[in-house]
Amino acid sequence: MSARPMRLRFAPSPTGLLHVGNARTALFNWLLARGQGGILILRIEDTDTERSTRASEDGICADLKWLGLNWDEGPNEGGPFPPYRQSERLPLYASYARTLLDTGHAYWCFCSAEQLEQERAAALAAGAPPKYSGRCRGLSREVAEARRAEGEPAAIRFVVPADREVTFPDLVRGPVTFHTSVIGDPVIVRSDGGPAYNFAVVVDDALMEVTHVIRGEDHISNTPRQLLIYEALGLTPPTFAHLSLVLGPDHAPLSKRHGATSVQEFRARGYLPEALVNYLALLGWSPGDGEELLSADEMARRFDVVRVSHSSAVFDTEKLAWINRHYMKVCESERLVDLAMPWFASTLPNLGPWTLSDPGPRVAVGSVLPLAVGAVDRLEEIPDRVKFVFEWNQAEASRLVAAEADGPKVVAAFADAIAEAGPLTKDSFRAAATKAREVTGIKGKALFHPIRVALTGMDSGPELDLAIPAIDVVAGLMDGVPSCVARVCRLLAPAP
Repeated sequence: MSARPMRLRFAPSPTGLLHVGNARTALFNWLLARGQGGILILRIEDTDTERSTRASEDGICADLKWLGLNWDEGPNEGGPFPPYRQSERLPLYASYARTLLDTGHAYWCFCSAEQLEQERAAALAAGAPPKYSGRCRGLSREVAEARRAEGEPAAIRFVVPADREVTFPDLVRGPVTFHTSVIGDPVIVRSDGGPAYNFAVVVDDALMEVTHVIRGEDHISNTPRQLLIYEALGLTPPTFAHLSLVLGPDHAPLSKRHGATSVQEFRARGYLPEALVNYLALLGWSPGDGEELLSADEMARRFDVVRVSHSSAVFDTEKLAWINRHYMKVCESERLVDLAMPWFASTLPNLGPWTLSDPGPRVAVGSVLPLAVGAVDRLEEIPDRVKFVFEWNQAEASRLVAAEADGPKVVAAFADAIAEAGPLTKDSFRAAATKAREVTGIKGKALFHPIRVALTGMDSGPELDLAIPAIDVVAGLMDGVPSCVARVCRLLAPAP
């Protein structure tokens, strides 16, 4: 008989953007599923009707797909255990809640919010952990049903057994034990009829035959409650693995004050998906052999959740930038042009249209990418790095040339050398610079710096061997971009 396939799930709540910490959880589930030939389920936990939106769900799905984290079963893909949105599974929860009531594992609770808050405040004042007192546990079923028949609001609470230890093996942390004395009877169905998280997740994971649950460590305290519900329903629980939280540099949970925290924000700043995936995988896990730059498929082949660290991982933007630089450098050129074009459209709109179908701008962008790739951290930084190619500031160039001791003399000699050269290449530029050196007797920085500031209007920038040919390529493709000859001629033209 073949072994039961591993089944994992990622179950986001569609109440906002996809946080990178949750994206890492999705990634670790994906790595384990893909590495073990398992099934990955996307389940939308949208029972928070006030905060859940379809727009958020769509955004989460779009971010997961952008990261390359595809799933096998889900709301739009279907699967053997539908539906995959909790809001569409309410009859299932009602049925299992009734089972717990009928077997004495649950009871109706009529406590008001004010009563519960008083209990909580009293416990805190006494230095005890707040938990429900069990005030309604002793109500007979007949009394409870009569009060409900009169329209009194009631929730359903689960009966936590007294004086029990609940132990479970955690693949990341080893054995974890809780005593039921610290666990109050949890609400499993709210007074509005909606299922509570700890109840719905048990029903869903059991019915969807989930074998392994990888989630954040903030769910550790939920686990004993869930295990007791599994037990009461006679269901088999999955194997758990709880990941440490992702922290900011100050070792506080990663939040807005640390900068970008959502996948959407990292997308908007010009990170490549493979870079973000590679980096997130390294937050608490190592592929071994001292390697850090690996494809998602290779990481899946090597991934072992048992080797995930239980120590908190610190999000390091410098490390992410280093990884992103690597992936930009090895990115296929035509894809990098596609990725960079929107940034040129937003930075240099007057030189557009920057459309993927227009060969002129595509070739122009492709010709300047070597000036930036390797020198910038993100796609959004590319246009500023090469802006001098497209927009030449004649006044600034003139000022910088005049500030050089031999600036005008060098520029004049260089202008003569390129007057008949046509569009400059690396070789023809070098030949023209050599001729200017012979004419002026000036060499080294004193020769090349005036040429740089004349043609770029900047004190520093990319290597001239790359920058100057790029200027002439772009000038030949786009109206309004002056060539190298045009730039030096304008500088040398007499003032009107």
